[in-house]
Amino acid sequence: MFKTIFRKLILYFLSLSDNQFHPMVFIKGDPLIKHGVYVGLFSEINATGGTLILGDNCDIASFVSINVADSHKKTLGLSTSIKRGSIVLENNVFVGSHSFIGGCVHVGHHSVIGAGTILVGDDIIIPPYSLVVGSPYKIKEGYYDTA
Repeated sequence: MFKTIFRKLILYFLSLSDNQFHPMVFIKGDPLIKHGVYVGLFSEINATGGTLILGDNCDIASFVSINVADSHKKTLGLSTSIKRGSIVLENNVFVGSHSFIGGCVHVGHHSVIGAGTILVGDDIIIPPYSLVVGSPYKIKEGYYDTA
């Protein structure tokens, strides 16, 4: 009983919503999260004002931010609005810890986004079966080669 009350208090005071993963996974907006998805602690999934799809069997590590909004130009006074774009992670995508995925990104199925990778920009398309690492990001060639 104490555990249930404590959980409700934490959710209330931190303005968190209860979700299928853990109260310390931050989900905002209305993302489409398909079957078999895992999201690690302290990760953010923000679909507010945009489209965000996590395909079947995606694995999102802890401390990952996936956010359709980009407010840096508004903050700097260079725009009056927040830019929002769509994010799609197809089936079986792994996103490593401390990575960031911003709006206008499409990641093909069976891809790996390495720890600490930043995917932000206009219309980033990662092909299926890719290993993506770094900041700026690079697609590593031959990751799935068996020879």
